[in-house]
Amino acid sequence: MKKLFALALVLVLALSSVAALADNQKVVIGASPTPHALILEQVVEDLKALGYDLEVTVFTDYVLPNVATSAAEIDANFFQHTPYLNGYNSEVKDEEKLVAVIPVHYEPFGLYAGTKTKLEDLQDGDSIALPNDPTNQSRALFLLQSAGLLTLPEGATPDKNYSVLDIKDNPKNLQFMELQAELVPTALQDVAFAIINGNYAVGAGLNPTTDSLFVEPAEGETAQRYTNYVVVRVDNENAPFVEALKKVLYTQKVKDYIDNNPDFKGGVIPAFEVGE
Repeated sequence: MKKLFALALVLVLALSSVAALADNQKVVIGASPTPHALILEQVVEDLKALGYDLEVTVFTDYVLPNVATSAAEIDANFFQHTPYLNGYNSEVKDEEKLVAVIPVHYEPFGLYAGTKTKLEDLQDGDSIALPNDPTNQSRALFLLQSAGLLTLPEGATPDKNYSVLDIKDNPKNLQFMELQAELVPTALQDVAFAIINGNYAVGAGLNPTTDSLFVEPAEGETAQRYTNYVVVRVDNENAPFVEALKKVLYTQKVKDYIDNNPDFKGGVIPAFEVGE
């Protein structure tokens, strides 16, 4: 009789566990491969314990994740900073607009050697590869201005986007190869220098801290402006899964993972305090 009771108890507990898992809400988040998807993978089990089954869908470009989120094909995305999001929202209908909800990390922009290894080797007419989307191209131009290679219009601030057509002074007559951000690293063998987003630099085996010839400072307005966020539809801004995701991301475990991951090579900097 005792054996039968024990067996029945085990069966009840097993069925309860299955039922609990079945009750979990599925949450699908689209993310860039590195570091976004890798960071999300660290919290799968933690989020499961809070009642959510996280599925990470990897996107290799900057276009599709927002479109998929707006269309409710996925619940959220994690790949972009707010200037890029603002650009997307300015071009879509109100019902397609998205909102940034969880700031996670910052990826410093860097200028990397291509066919030239030092800034002082730059010659008249040399080419520089940079992103072609408005927000990242503007960011790249401000980086080049900080490096003393060109001048933007007087009074220009990062609050407005600028393109290569807005350059006021280009003393070296620099030429620009404008590419999708994820393709910029592939142009290194064809240009004197390239300006690469932190995540794509890391993905290409580059260390923003040691390999870049010139890099954005991680402190101050730049880091705040270009912090990467988890983004959702407006109707999900206060959804319970958002609060649960924030709770599991803002932990010492995730902070240590970002700080100590050798694959991130200084290209990923936490933008949160533990327990916020």
